[in-house]
Amino acid sequence: MAATVRRVDYFYATVSGEPGDAYELLSQLAVEGVNLLALNTMPLGPESTQLTLFPEDAMRLQNAARAARLALDGPHTAVLVQGGDEIGVIARIHAHLHQAGVRVYASTAVTDGRGHFGYVLYMRPEHVDRAVATLNA
Repeated sequence: MAATVRRVDYFYATVSGEPGDAYELLSQLAVEGVNLLALNTMPLGPESTQLTLFPEDAMRLQNAARAARLALDGPHTAVLVQGGDEIGVIARIHAHLHQAGVRVYASTAVTDGRGHFGYVLYMRPEHVDRAVATLNA
C-alpha cells in the first residue's frame, strides 16, 4: 500500500457561544503555531460546538490551549492514513484491518480533488499499534 500511515493524537474541546467563537479559537491556535493535521466540528446544541483537534505537535496544542484557557479532553489516539486516491483504496484498508482483527468503530475520509486522500480511523487504543503495523506492511 503506497500510503503514509501513522498514529496521531487528538483532543476534544468544547466552545460555547456564538459560531464565530470557534473561528477565534482556531485563529488563536494558528497564531501560537499549532498545525492541525485534521479537524472535525460538531454542534452540541444551539450554543456550543465540539471540536476534535488533530495536532501535528500535541505538546504545542496543549500549551496553546492552556494559554487560551481552553479545556482539552485527551490525548486520545487514532490512525491517520494519507496516500494516492484510487477506486477501492478505503475498502482495501478495511480488508487489511479486518484480517488483522482490528475493528474500526468510526472513520472519516476526504480527497483533495487532485488524486490524494486522507483517512482518520478510530479504534480501541490497544488496536492502534497493530493497525499501523498492518497498514505499513
